[in-house]
Amino acid sequence: MLVLDGRLPAGTRLPAERELAEALPVSRTMITAALDQLREEGLVASRRGAGSWISLPTATGSLGIVPDTPLLGHSMVDFARAAPPAIPGLLAAFDSVRLRLPEQLADHGYYEHGLPDLRRAIADRYAARGLPTSPDQIIVTSGAQHAFALALRLLTGPGDRVLVEQPSYPNALDAIKSVSAIPVPVAMTSTGWDLPGIAAALRQAAPRMAYLVLDFQNPTAHRLDAEGRAELADIARRARTPLVIDETVVELDLDGDPLAGPPPMAAHAEDLVITLGSASKAFWGGLRVGWIRASPEVVHRLVSTRTALDLGSAVVEQMVLAELLAAPDQVLAQRRALLATQRDVLMAGLREHCPQWRFRRPSGGLSVWCELDAPISTRVAVVAQNHGIRLAPGSRFGAHGGFERWLRLPYVQPADVLRESVRRLGLVAASVAGTSVAGEADATMPVA
Repeated sequence: MLVLDGRLPAGTRLPAERELAEALPVSRTMITAALDQLREEGLVASRRGAGSWISLPTATGSLGIVPDTPLLGHSMVDFARAAPPAIPGLLAAFDSVRLRLPEQLADHGYYEHGLPDLRRAIADRYAARGLPTSPDQIIVTSGAQHAFALALRLLTGPGDRVLVEQPSYPNALDAIKSVSAIPVPVAMTSTGWDLPGIAAALRQAAPRMAYLVLDFQNPTAHRLDAEGRAELADIARRARTPLVIDETVVELDLDGDPLAGPPPMAAHAEDLVITLGSASKAFWGGLRVGWIRASPEVVHRLVSTRTALDLGSAVVEQMVLAELLAAPDQVLAQRRALLATQRDVLMAGLREHCPQWRFRRPSGGLSVWCELDAPISTRVAVVAQNHGIRLAPGSRFGAHGGFERWLRLPYVQPADVLRESVRRLGLVAASVAGTSVAGEADATMPVA
């Protein structure tokens, strides 16, 4: 179960049979028999002279389920992307920008750092959260994923290690692997971050950087408090490890005011932290505007390396976001209130239709991280497609797979869609009850 839950990542080397027999109150014969069974199930791999290590099972096939009718007019409800629709007022912001666009058309349109007005607005938002920031500490990017790619390009090279949470955001894991870096996962606990485990991993693996989501972690929705952030800063400072902190959903505090939350991580370790932000979750993914907050020196280095990838982000989208950030509190409060209602609808549906699944109430973010009653996450994702629902299996959130007992369920759909979707998920859960072999899921399924 530790393997399928992702707490023992694939590739973890196992002690020798004699060592296991000495450590556990069982005979070596029982240890041998247990390892043989695990090899048959694909959970352990061995090679003569190389020992044994954790592996992951693969299997094919799915259950023959008659597809449901389209879901409330949707050909396929996308639960793989935790991305809400655009906020009200976005068209008005575009209309306002259109009137001011002529002043930009006479210029070349390239802004490697980003539009000055937008950088100032982003800096002011950090200051409102208790972190004084100047515009020269901001670089505007084409989304948070682009921002992370720039940070990876600056800090890592092929073969370098990057510490990540386990589970973590799938697109970040893909980005790490795309630059031939090696993710070093540290398992999350039931209450959040294993800070002693992070300290040990920094000492033993010596990663070039760490990628962490401290505000409503994706997918667990945990949030690290101020005391934990201070401890994490001390750990990073002792190891001299840069921290890349993803704040994509920091504005989506559903139980409180984002401005009253824990201070940004950079407030504890200004010299070590690169902060990523984005408009995609709070305003609209189609804006494709993100940013990096770092020291002026790091910003200069990022801009110097950026020209190999792009020459700046789209001007119109930057102008729209600057317009939205001029008075963000009312529109963001409306966004949070709607998401809180949809969260409660989803949880009520899960309690009714999937009572065997366990979950904790997220205080923010965009999704519920569900613990299933069996290692069937991929099977559920496969069968759910026959019922008009697209899911990302738990294995997408592990650095090396796993998490077959877990499923991320976003609450970004309208309430009526959520109710019907969860009802259908209840049918899926019943149809796969008692099965434990994963089916084949599309590993390239887009996730957000």
